[in-house]
Amino acid sequence: MNELKKFYNGKRILITGHAGFKGSWLSNILINWGAEIIGYSLEPNTSPNLFETLELKSKIINYFNDIRDIKKLKEVIYKEKPEIIFHMAAQPLVRNSYDDPIYTYQTNIIGTANILEAVKESKSVKSVIIITTDKVYENIEKETGYVEDDRLGGYDPYSTSKACAELITGSYVKSFFNPKDYLKKHNLLVSSVRAGNVIGGGDWSKDRLIPDIIKGIFEKEEDIIIRNPNAIRPWQHVLEPLTGYLILARKLYDGEIKFVGAWNFAPEEENFITVEELIKNGINILEKGNYKINTSSEKHETMVLKLDATKAKNNLNWKPSLNVSKTLKITFDWYKEFYNNKDDIINYTNKQINDFMERL
Repeated sequence: MNELKKFYNGKRILITGHAGFKGSWLSNILINWGAEIIGYSLEPNTSPNLFETLELKSKIINYFNDIRDIKKLKEVIYKEKPEIIFHMAAQPLVRNSYDDPIYTYQTNIIGTANILEAVKESKSVKSVIIITTDKVYENIEKETGYVEDDRLGGYDPYSTSKACAELITGSYVKSFFNPKDYLKKHNLLVSSVRAGNVIGGGDWSKDRLIPDIIKGIFEKEEDIIIRNPNAIRPWQHVLEPLTGYLILARKLYDGEIKFVGAWNFAPEEENFITVEELIKNGINILEKGNYKINTSSEKHETMVLKLDATKAKNNLNWKPSLNVSKTLKITFDWYKEFYNNKDDIINYTNKQINDFMERL
């Protein structure tokens, strides 16, 4: 891990969606490692939010713009000359995609195309990671995990928009950033990454399980409502997939063309537990809270969704290091620290990052 830290020291990195939950964690890691971060994102849309909690605005070159604005995106890339791009900007919520499917499609599909189109004209960018989701697969509710070559699909607008983002990425790789033409026609390698049900401290997004638990207990002081108690999900701490993204981005930067393609990042089998099991564990860790089950929602939700991360384990030397108990504990401990000792939350966040990296 020390080699990875040294690699990123001094690198100029563009993170789209840097003001979001995962973007804030990634920004904080890279700032600690001495990287120069350029952020391109909408303003945070919740209060509180991790971006402001970690005081990242003063540590980053910020551009608060819409990913659908390709003109502005090209201007930022031309001016700032990033070497590595992590594309996270998205409309990330399934339920919101039902309410506004057109915005979801424009942001997740056209936004991805905009990034790939913009870097075609860049001389500085060497490595691009497109972040999608575990929901890109055509889900047939199978008990075994989906592998990277499984059929793409999706039921809801969010899932289909991300599957389309994968198809667009694959098309640009074949058409403009083909590994066979590396160094001859371009100096850029692109991969996509798929992970889901990422949890950790600092997420207050609506219609997400952990934020709903936290807001119900610490802010509203009311029962937690769960819609799909028996749904099985691959719960993993945010630092797990982010570490995989960082390892992969370096491989691409170094010109290792065999790492171009799609990659799953998922926890071990024991981390695949039901929504109700997660809530019971969370209430136990927090030592307070109650929940109610309300299955009246008419919106479709997948019951079983698992990924197989064998490819990343075998080829990237990446593997998840936190079991489900540890994952939940450090997640809920972060929120306890925030609500009980907010003034020290930056140090506490950095300690969680350092402890995790030492574990690796």
